[in-house]
Amino acid sequence: MTRRGFFSWLSIAWLAFTGASAISLAQLGRFMFPGIVVEPPLSFKAGFPQDYGPGVDERWKEKYGVWIVRDEGEMYALIAICTHLGCPPNWLPAEEKFKCACHGSGYYMSGINFEGPTPRPLERAAISISEDGQILVDKSRVFQFEKGQWTDPAAFLKA
Repeated sequence: MTRRGFFSWLSIAWLAFTGASAISLAQLGRFMFPGIVVEPPLSFKAGFPQDYGPGVDERWKEKYGVWIVRDEGEMYALIAICTHLGCPPNWLPAEEKFKCACHGSGYYMSGINFEGPTPRPLERAAISISEDGQILVDKSRVFQFEKGQWTDPAAFLKA
């Protein structure tokens, strides 16, 4: 091997070592400073009660994972998570039901399950009227039908 050939190989080896070191350092930096997942706040104001007509309102599903439902003289906030395996169901207005695309669970507008493998109804979030008259939804307080918690005054509003 000539002297020129030796230094060519040494240069290539040095560049490879430098590249591998840079990649390792970048990975170490990602490990030391992981990306932070920002979740939406657990409570939010959802506008005024008169802004909601009868039926299911989907404007808060994407951002907060909640439907506001006005049904038979009351309003409540259903959490948009299927109780089977946690997939987000969809509201099908033509059929007037929630349908989970993952495994076919179906829920009435009230949140009561009636088809599919889901073991229980959808959960409700706490709902109240704030000081400025807007609807305040608090997902940190959850109410379950099977525990008789839907009759709790914090689980619905009289509309």
